Amino acid sequence: MRKKIALFILLGWVLLIIGDRVDELRVYQGAQMAMYTIALASIVLLTGYSGQVSLGNGAMMAVGGYGAALTLNNLGSPIWFAFLMAVVCAALFGALLGTAAARLSGPYLAGTTLALAVGLPAIANQFKFLGGEPGLLFDVGFPPERFGEEFTQYKWFFWISTFIALIALFMTSNILSSRFGRTWRGIRGHSLAAELCGVHSSRMKILAFTVSSALAGLAGAVLAMNISLVAPGAYALSLSFALVTGAVLAGISSLPGVVFGAFILVAIPEIADALAGRLGDADKLNHYLPGLIVSILLILSVIYAPNGPGENLRKHLRKKPAR
Repeated sequence: MRKKIALFILLGWVLLIIGDRVDELRVYQGAQMAMYTIALASIVLLTGYSGQVSLGNGAMMAVGGYGAALTLNNLGSPIWFAFLMAVVCAALFGALLGTAAARLSGPYLAGTTLALAVGLPAIANQFKFLGGEPGLLFDVGFPPERFGEEFTQYKWFFWISTFIALIALFMTSNILSSRFGRTWRGIRGHSLAAELCGVHSSRMKILAFTVSSALAGLAGAVLAMNISLVAPGAYALSLSFALVTGAVLAGISSLPGVVFGAFILVAIPEIADALAGRLGDADKLNHYLPGLIVSILLILSVIYAPNGPGENLRKHLRKKPAR
């Protein structure tokens, strides 16, 4: 435990030093990468460990984002309390959904969560207190003056995002290595055998949905902070598909791999922009290329590396060299 804490502290210190030495674009991308890391961790916990396939993580992020924005705007609370309420709101919503999802599996569960990802933004448009189509502002304020004038808003976002991501990964790592993580893996491997061993599969699945939703809600609040807005368009269906792609690329059961998956998701817009510049008509192509690249990566990963390239690489490195 002490080694793990020291490792996370060292990693955080290195990231903060790097964030202070790169330009504004890279700092913003770093904050986005931290957000994706938290969101992908929620998928690893839910799908990789408990075996429940969800295509609605974008919707859970929306619940967290709206919960944080409503708390910040209506109560004038500190930013940390807004993030806490994002976790609580998403966890409660996830517990309700998990209660229904515990009776579903496979394509039925995936279809249900997909319908949620499609319908939730449309529902948000119907309520004035949620801001409708324009959404709600999410302003965390300027960075403290003691950091100096050169400490920009994007650096402030990066610091907060990185700090939250490290805490989320640390707590998720401990949960997955505990008896809960082992129980979820047992349920995923053979639910009937787990039941015969005295495990209440339905309750454990609901718990996995709750914890995963809490992580997704936290990621949704971080996204809202980075773009200073909570709106239906920020949590579109394409976000859920992108997260699934990132999780597959990372290795669906690999928590360390979420950093690699987050890096790929952040790099896709730049790759699309470079391709659009070479092909011409950049404005039009930039609208479609990111989604196309995500789709191609997902298809190739499912065909050639269903456990994720990262997981396949780890298995290859673990093999003993032939004598």
